[in-house]
Amino acid sequence: MALYVVGDLHGFLTQATTALRSAGLTDDEGHWAGGTDKLWFLGDLTDRGPDGIGVIDLVRRLQTEAEEAGGQVGCVLGNHDMLLYGSKYVPESPVTELRSIIQVWALNGGQENDLSALDDDRATWLAGLPALALVEDHLLLHADTLAYLEFGGTIDEINATMGDIMREHDESTFGTHARLLFNRFDFLDRNGGAENARKLLGQLGGTRLVHGHSTIPETFRVNPSTVDGPIIYADGLAMAADTGIALGAPCVAIKVT
Repeated sequence: MALYVVGDLHGFLTQATTALRSAGLTDDEGHWAGGTDKLWFLGDLTDRGPDGIGVIDLVRRLQTEAEEAGGQVGCVLGNHDMLLYGSKYVPESPVTELRSIIQVWALNGGQENDLSALDDDRATWLAGLPALALVEDHLLLHADTLAYLEFGGTIDEINATMGDIMREHDESTFGTHARLLFNRFDFLDRNGGAENARKLLGQLGGTRLVHGHSTIPETFRVNPSTVDGPIIYADGLAMAADTGIALGAPCVAIKVT
């Protein structure tokens, strides 16, 4: 049994299916072939790319197929997933003093076809995604930030708070809560990264945190075409897994354990 993660897919369904097939996690017809392996997506399934709804449907289908095979497919909630969801239910919720959530969604790659196809069934699934997961002693999260601790002091508390935020549709607060997941770079050296990583892991558990959100090309200043795997940093305590698909980098199903 192995654990794989896939960083931010941002609606690039074709690249996602190719990567999963290359890793042996799906067969030529796109069905689960990973047996008892575990596969986790690190959020931001939507926006920027052409088929965020197709990505959501892929992940949901693989969840069912993997469970039937004794494996596991999971996904943590990303800030773009919150933007899409909020644009459906609380579009005028303020993210900043100047912009509402639907305005921020549009400015950050929101796709009208995703919003129009986000029915209540898919939205309910998004609302049920955990913010964090501890899997095989790895803390899986979307954003490389300590801001998760604003929502609670344990994984269960944070996930419960985020679930309430998603389900309650409070227009006065939804946008500002989503904004917290736009924070980034807390684990880089210039920001006391190793100390921050130790703090988060010490409080929430795990020996290494694995995140998406901040692309490898932009964060570590590398050419997108050369990215073929994760970057491990912060004294080995953090793994960056967003290859930067929207920047032209390949999608990679990363084998973590």
